[in-house]
This record gives sequence, structure tokens and C-alpha cells, in this order.
Amino acid sequence: MSLALITDPYFYAVSIPAVLLMGVSKSGFGSGFGSLAVPLMALAVTVPQSVAIFMPILFVMDILGMAAFRKDFDIQLLKFLIPCGLVGIVIGALLFSLLNAHTVAGIVGVFTLLFLAQRLLFPPTVESRPPPRWVGAILTATAGFTSFIAHAGGPPINAYVIPLRLSPIRFTATMAFFFFVINLAKWIPYAWLGLLDLRNLLTSLVLLPIAPLGVWLGVWLARRIDQVLFYRLVYVGMFLTGVKLVWDAMP
Repeated sequence: MSLALITDPYFYAVSIPAVLLMGVSKSGFGSGFGSLAVPLMALAVTVPQSVAIFMPILFVMDILGMAAFRKDFDIQLLKFLIPCGLVGIVIGALLFSLLNAHTVAGIVGVFTLLFLAQRLLFPPTVESRPPPRWVGAILTATAGFTSFIAHAGGPPINAYVIPLRLSPIRFTATMAFFFFVINLAKWIPYAWLGLLDLRNLLTSLVLLPIAPLGVWLGVWLARRIDQVLFYRLVYVGMFLTGVKLVWDAMP
């Protein structure tokens, strides 16, 4: 394989919107739209290559997101979420070479659509209790696993965190810190699996200037948007993600 960066115009036509979506999700919409990023980039390259190209970009986005929301995260919730997410990373690293990316996409997509159907058919009330911790542990470990496979950890963890009814700012800040740790934990296993080659890293550098624009846009929206509208947009993002992932899984 050539060490030169990717020069195909079609790749950049789909990758620039993908990076913007990921940036917005990192700072404003809790990964609802961000799970579309890898499937979108994968229209031009393979899923493993898309995942690898996003790694340096995600690192910059995570740093920017944490800086913007450094006083707003829920530390107690993070103490519960992070260990569960790391378990999912370990599982993903061990199973990565055995899994078909389309199968994983289908599982994540179906799960996402089922969660949205449950929320629409049985909307929560003021008296509704949040999911039990053991459900949260399973969903968060699933988020770590799907994040490792396709940077698609948003839908599973949203299924647990959204019913906790955090404010948009606290929700976004907590997710920013959670995914910073999760994404940082991917670097060594990704290198071990041979995904971080020079061509992918050079391509990441070309796309990197788009990252701050997406993060800035997400921060601007998160600090101004109404809470009801905020979660509706998260649901829209999750619906689009679910449909796209299920579509990708079809033979």
C-alpha cells in the first residue's frame, strides 16, 4: 500500500461532512449524530480504515469538548460509566478480527431503533424511574464495544443516560469526558491490530482542521438550545443512525 495520503475527491466529499457531524456530536448532541460519521466515511473506504482515520481527529475533538465543558460533568456518573466502558473496549479488542463489521452495524442499528420505539410508544413520565444500574452496566459495556468496532458507542449509552434526565450541558459534558477516556483506551489495541498506519495518519491530519469547526458549532448549539428540542434532535440523530446501520448490515 502506498504511504501517500488519500487523494480521492469522493473520499473528502463524504469525509468532511462526517467529521463535522462527529464534532457537533462531541460537543452538542451526545453522540446522537456522531454514530453516522463512520458509516458515512465508509461510503468511500472500509470500516476499519474509517475507524483508524478518525482516531487522531477524535482525540482533538475530545480535548476541545472537555475544555468547553470542564465544569459541567457529573463525576459520580463517570465513576460508574468509565469502568463499564473499558470492559467493552477489552471485549472489542479481543473479538475485532473475528467480527464482521456489517454484523456489528446491524446489531447496533436494531438496538437503536428498538430503544427509540420504546421511548415513543411508552414515553417516560415524571414518576418514571431511571434504568437500574445493572442495565446501565450492560449498556455502557456495549457502548465501549461498539465504540471500539465502529466509533458507534453513542446509541447504547444514550439508552441509559437519557432517562436520567440530565440537563443538556451536563449530559454533553459527561459524554465528552466518558468518550475521551474510551477513545484514549483504543490507541494501543488499534496499533496492535495494525490499523494506525502512516497513510491513515496523514489523511487524518488533512481532515483535522475541520474538527474545531464542528466542535465550536456543537458548543454554540448546546448552550442555546431548549432541553426538549435538544433531546428531540438526539432522537433524530439516533433514528438516522439506526436506519443507516441496519441498511449497511443487509446483504
